Amino acid sequence: MEMPKDNAILLSVINTKLRDFYGSLDELCKDLCWDRGEIEKKLLTLSYTYDKDKNQFI
Repeated sequence: MEMPKDNAILLSVINTKLRDFYGSLDELCKDLCWDRGEIEKKLLTLSYTYDKDKNQFI
């Protein structure tokens, strides 16, 4: 799956996948071959950061 280019859509896709399919961001990134640093950088532009305990970007 290709990473969405729109950051707001990326946020929605990642939080949905984290909630429904993955126990961690690292697991999601490994399975989808996505770069964690790139994801965090893109979502930080929307003021979202990954919360490990909640397993979502908040």
